[in-house]
Amino acid sequence: MLKVFLAEDEFVVREGIKNNIDWAGHGYEFVGEAADGELALPLIARLKPDIVITDIKMPFMDGLELSRLIKKEFPWIEIIILSGYAEFDYAKEAISIGVAHYLTKPINGNELLAQIDGLKKRIEDKKRERALKEKYIAEMAENSIEDKRRLFRHMVSGDLSLPELLELARSLDTDISAGQYNVVLFQMISSHHTSTEYSGSVVSLYEKVEEAAANEGALIFDRNLEGKAFVLRADSPEDIEAARERLTGQISELLSGYEHVRYYGGIGLPVGRLTGLPESFRQASHAYAHRFFTEKNGFRIFEDSRTEADETEESFSLSSIDPDKISRSRIIGFLRTGQKDEISYFMDELIGNIGENAMKAATFRQYLATEVYFSVSAFAEEIGAERNEIETFDPVSGEIRDKESALDYFTRIMSKAIELRDAGVSNRYLSVIDEVKRYIDENYGDEELSLNKIAGHVNFSPNHLSMVFSAQTGMTFIKYLTDYRMNKAKELLRCTNKRGSDISYEVGYKDPHYFSYLFKRTQGMTPTQYRERS
Repeated sequence: MLKVFLAEDEFVVREGIKNNIDWAGHGYEFVGEAADGELALPLIARLKPDIVITDIKMPFMDGLELSRLIKKEFPWIEIIILSGYAEFDYAKEAISIGVAHYLTKPINGNELLAQIDGLKKRIEDKKRERALKEKYIAEMAENSIEDKRRLFRHMVSGDLSLPELLELARSLDTDISAGQYNVVLFQMISSHHTSTEYSGSVVSLYEKVEEAAANEGALIFDRNLEGKAFVLRADSPEDIEAARERLTGQISELLSGYEHVRYYGGIGLPVGRLTGLPESFRQASHAYAHRFFTEKNGFRIFEDSRTEADETEESFSLSSIDPDKISRSRIIGFLRTGQKDEISYFMDELIGNIGENAMKAATFRQYLATEVYFSVSAFAEEIGAERNEIETFDPVSGEIRDKESALDYFTRIMSKAIELRDAGVSNRYLSVIDEVKRYIDENYGDEELSLNKIAGHVNFSPNHLSMVFSAQTGMTFIKYLTDYRMNKAKELLRCTNKRGSDISYEVGYKDPHYFSYLFKRTQGMTPTQYRERS
């Protein structure tokens, strides 16, 4: 039933339109009234009518201004203007605003109903189109997540100019403007599940964490298995610090009762411009890498306060080093879950735990290189790789000449270990992806088929399966499923005389209107046009 709202300052006219027309009997619901445009606007925003009838001359806000604001905020609402003036200029302005009808007073109920009835089909078509569009946007949310990941990568890499970055954000309907920015990297892991297993509790908690971040106006980005990134925005340094304190406090309080959930966050320093985000991200990544050196939950803010000591190579002694701070288990732990772009941050944290001055001593550099080499070798064996696949190491070769050459060596062999790890994982995932494709082939006609449903079938979290599927196939799960169904539909359109509604049902769309909308959106033509061309 379509909803009608009336804005009219003359009480008699308003009562006559409201009470002398059998709205319900003609298939309409009279939802509200107001004596002027200023009072009408908030009611229209709340009641969301399909049709607004308004007088042109009203106090405080006239009908033309009200119509202009309605079309700006609610473009789908149809407007009928009533006026005691027949001047062409009024009608011309009403048409330019997008008003459906401009009617001169006096007008009886039957005439008004006839005009409203004439709008009915147009309104219903618009509502159906809007519903189809909303359904499409909801179904394609996975593509949107991938697009936002790409936006975040560009924001923190600095590889786009400011105009290019702003244009990309606009294309994704994302406002990235602010006076201050602060990057927070965050991850949660359940001790009850492996990284590949579905953890409903963690998924639910992530939703609550994202809600807290959204309430602070943060931009929220998914980082696959690396967790989430929040870009806090505010007008001043004081506001950004207050928002950060509120967010971290809310998250800590929210997760305090979940002993099986480990969480950690790294926080960069605030920056006053968009082009400073790469530096805030670098700092947040540095603080985030500290998670490999602690078992505690919490957040760490980047600190660049370490100072060089006065010790020299001659005064340095290995006996002053605490072996627990550079244990092989820490290095192997990083190789199991860390990423290549985190190696430098991890090594900075490792060396920082010992003292920056230690790297001045050749004896310590050789000692640390040996520890890293044997840690990498042990990890290679753990993942089924051959030790000779890792770069060989000769502690007396003289390659480790200074801190820079040592860090370069660490980066090379640890990167190789992570590449071998990811290659092995990728090979193991091939069978999972094959199972997903087989499941789609056998169940594409099921309207309830979704990423969540298949993730449960292969015992993955939806987020993890989405990441793995994209990495292995080069497209998102929803795009693969949609393309598969569209190809099946095209085959049926070419090779059978089945009706479009039957084909829609057969390929997994119970709503033929949505099937036609999706087909045209993805193929550039309607199913009927495709059949005719074929």
